[in-house]
Amino acid sequence: MQTSRGVMSGLTTTPMTQSSTAIAEIKNYILAKGLQPGDALPTESQLCADLGVSRSSVREAVRTLVALDIVEVRHGHGMFVGKVSMRPMVESLVFRGLLNPGDDHRGLRDIVEVRITLDNALADPVTRAWKNRHDTDLDTIVDEIEELASKRELFTEQDRRFHMRLLEPLDNHLFLHLTEAFWAVHTLTVPLLDAPGSEDMISSAKAHRAMLQAARAGDAQAYRQAITQHYAPLLAALT
Repeated sequence: MQTSRGVMSGLTTTPMTQSSTAIAEIKNYILAKGLQPGDALPTESQLCADLGVSRSSVREAVRTLVALDIVEVRHGHGMFVGKVSMRPMVESLVFRGLLNPGDDHRGLRDIVEVRITLDNALADPVTRAWKNRHDTDLDTIVDEIEELASKRELFTEQDRRFHMRLLEPLDNHLFLHLTEAFWAVHTLTVPLLDAPGSEDMISSAKAHRAMLQAARAGDAQAYRQAITQHYAPLLAALT
């Protein structure tokens, strides 16, 4: 490992503590070695020797990186590159959505509005990717959503699978990760609201069908109209 003049630490001109130096250098090591999630990292002792910092500083750095899902500690096995997921962002956004419960669910409205904006922005690439494309799994998911809605049963897992499957063919997988993150926030904060009514569930189920049909027709305008239908009951509950 190099000193704190590495890639990550070079982005700041503020004085660095030993732990912040260790954080930067562990990131640098992962990048320089081209490591992937699940790959092993040096031992705590080796990190202390390579970085020239104390064991307590390395431990503090590792705790921070674990919280960010960049490092994973497997007791008895060592340290590994973490999943580097969006879990920390999800947890922060969920907590934000739970703050100030008397604000008429402003935090949840913000999250829903971001989801709507992202879904609308992806209308063109989604309809291009799915035009004349058939997928029996996606058909099954929509069938399950409609069946559950008719029974007034929640279809949370089917909703997640539907949105994730629609984005899988896109070249930019960051869209998929962002959508999944915001979906998770949405799902965790929705219990703040009253249970959806039968009409709302039926309307949402129909919107999923309309989104799929519009995607296969390559009709971005119809896809956006279905998105509006999809979120209308939730937005109404938040106003």
